[in-house]
Amino acid sequence: MSRRAVFLDRDGVLNRVIVRTGRPYPPESLTEFEILPDAEDLLRRLKNLGFLLLVVTNQPDVGHGRQSRERVEQMHAVLKARLPLDAIFVCYHSNEDDCQCRKPKPGMLLQAAVAYELDLPSCFMIGDRWRDADAGRAAGCKVIFIDYGYQERQPAEAPDARVRSLSEAVSWISAPLP
Repeated sequence: MSRRAVFLDRDGVLNRVIVRTGRPYPPESLTEFEILPDAEDLLRRLKNLGFLLLVVTNQPDVGHGRQSRERVEQMHAVLKARLPLDAIFVCYHSNEDDCQCRKPKPGMLLQAAVAYELDLPSCFMIGDRWRDADAGRAAGCKVIFIDYGYQERQPAEAPDARVRSLSEAVSWISAPLP
């Protein structure tokens, strides 16, 4: 039996980002790491609909030496303790590594699909950056783009839904089909 999941980017979807000159950056410390206030309730709503909840996150600052892997894992421990997540998939590589797991490539989503026997066309990818949307599209998922108006490129293809918050994304997923 194939299962359904919602893939979630981390920074900007589950926790606040630090925006500098119109671009989002991950928190650098646990004191800066702030889970969005409604994230727990919204994710419980998705769990109640039968979805697995899987975080797929690029953390290239580790590969660049600007962040420790231990600090990122501490942040993930906070996420796992506070949110009803099934797993967190992380790419620690930089663009230069040309790995298959770094979004916009779909490697993390495909890895999760095998591990959890997912039906990718029945899955959703929620992200706030073009890399998230492009990875979701490449994996064959429905794509929900949280558009915060960052000053960076847009997804290569139009998302299935363009929203302004995780709350709107969850409402879009949970709306009855016409």
